[in-house]
Amino acid sequence: MKRQTASDAVTGPSVGRSRLRRVRGDSTGQNRDTGRNRDTGRGGGTGRRGRVPLPLLLPALLGLVFLLLPMVALLVRAPWRSMPEQLSSTEVWQALQLSLISATAATAVSLVLGVPLAWVLARTDFPGRGFVRALVTLPLVLPPVVGGVALLLALGRNGVVGQWLDSWFGITLPFTTAGVIVAEAFVAMPFLVISVEGTLRAADPRYEEAATTLGASRFTAFRRVTLPLIAPGIAAGAVLAWARALGEFGATITFAGNFPGRTQTMPLAVYLALQDDPEAAIALSLVLLAVSIAVLAGLRDRWMTAS
Repeated sequence: MKRQTASDAVTGPSVGRSRLRRVRGDSTGQNRDTGRNRDTGRGGGTGRRGRVPLPLLLPALLGLVFLLLPMVALLVRAPWRSMPEQLSSTEVWQALQLSLISATAATAVSLVLGVPLAWVLARTDFPGRGFVRALVTLPLVLPPVVGGVALLLALGRNGVVGQWLDSWFGITLPFTTAGVIVAEAFVAMPFLVISVEGTLRAADPRYEEAATTLGASRFTAFRRVTLPLIAPGIAAGAVLAWARALGEFGATITFAGNFPGRTQTMPLAVYLALQDDPEAAIALSLVLLAVSIAVLAGLRDRWMTAS
């Protein structure tokens, strides 16, 4: 009995240590597993973030189908075999060419006028700045037809400013290609201004202040320092403005009319062709759809990858 007790006394501490190691190992493994579970839940791969409640999932799927179904129908009903013939017709080519030229010209006007306007709204403080910003963004919510009527009353031959342009300089904007550019710039410029202003507010103004303290003028600091900093925002705003100008319909038809070869852009050609030649309308719609997809692809790094 004494030997057994002595043996137990000798082996007891080692057995206790091994059991203690096992307990510690188990608790450490449990802690690691708990940490992994927490990390998994926080990461969103298979945790709680990926679970969608059924009352939210069904409306989300219906909304997705509602948005995608018209585009799918457009692709299904597209006359793919006659597409080259439809797009090579004279009227379609004239509308496409006029749309590309007028949208590019409207974007250039928006850049020349909108970037300085965005800088004034973002970098200066003056009474009524919020009201001016609201007026700048008004064309975003204004119905395009109302915008066309307002342009006609302002720049028409008998308009507030248009009568002086006609009598002094002989310039008539309504129902001309220049009128198309003016109408598209009116509805597209706010997109550029908002994008550039947001980029300017995110940029650090101390770079401009440092340039002015080193002897540069405000315009030199804007041209040499600010413009390179906000170039991505300007590019994104220009793409948005170009896409909006390309798809403009209401203001264009109200202010510039619908004359083939002179003021008939692609949206107007789609509307007109839908009454006589639905296949041509579908072909033009597919071109506009392709342009929209290209715009989203160009802006994916700016908006679509945000987490």
